[in-house]
Amino acid sequence: MNNIETIPLTNLAYSLIPVLIVLLIFIKWKIKITHTLYAMSRMLLQLLVIGFFLNTIFESDSALITLTILIIMLLFSSWIALNSIKEQRKEFFSKASLALFLGSGITLAIVVIAVLELNPWYQPRYVIPLGGMVLANAMNSISLAAERFQAEISNNKNIIKARNIAFNASLIPTINMLFAVGLVSLPGMMTGQILSGISPFIAARYQIMVMCMLFASSGISAACFLSLINNQYRSS
Repeated sequence: MNNIETIPLTNLAYSLIPVLIVLLIFIKWKIKITHTLYAMSRMLLQLLVIGFFLNTIFESDSALITLTILIIMLLFSSWIALNSIKEQRKEFFSKASLALFLGSGITLAIVVIAVLELNPWYQPRYVIPLGGMVLANAMNSISLAAERFQAEISNNKNIIKARNIAFNASLIPTINMLFAVGLVSLPGMMTGQILSGISPFIAARYQIMVMCMLFASSGISAACFLSLINNQYRSS
């Protein structure tokens, strides 16, 4: 098997070819490209910086550093999750943070302590990437829940019905992912493990853990967030 653990930068540059094709389509069709270029530039810069940053953090042996990184990720996730309702972002920020903390925190704790049995539990090489996966998925669910809930309330739906519709909508991407995994796609973790030479049977076990983790964190976080804003609407 070829060694693919390290991708030379010259080889990595080839992955930009299909990206350039999409950008040329933007230009050809006279669609505004500024936002897309900004997003691509940020992606490249963020991943290069985080690659260097995580390499240093992974060598540390501090629970405080791991928890600090997770808290920073949680706060950013909470802010980004409310992009869909920017007018109420400040009002709902604390609720989104609490919902993400409960949904992602409970799920991550179970995976780290009971499933993986990490010793010590705060090993950054495992906890930070898994925490990022959990928070990102839960963040998207809260974003969908918030947007749909506001839309249903604007359409004069009662609070309970609006909550239920929003909760269902928040889980659509995750449930679709459950249907597709293994048939339509091999997710990132499983693909990476297989490419690195790990048995597909072992990789499948890890992917099952990840899928359960993503579904649970999304559901719990969205439910907590909707419950919190429901209480606020009832009291107002």
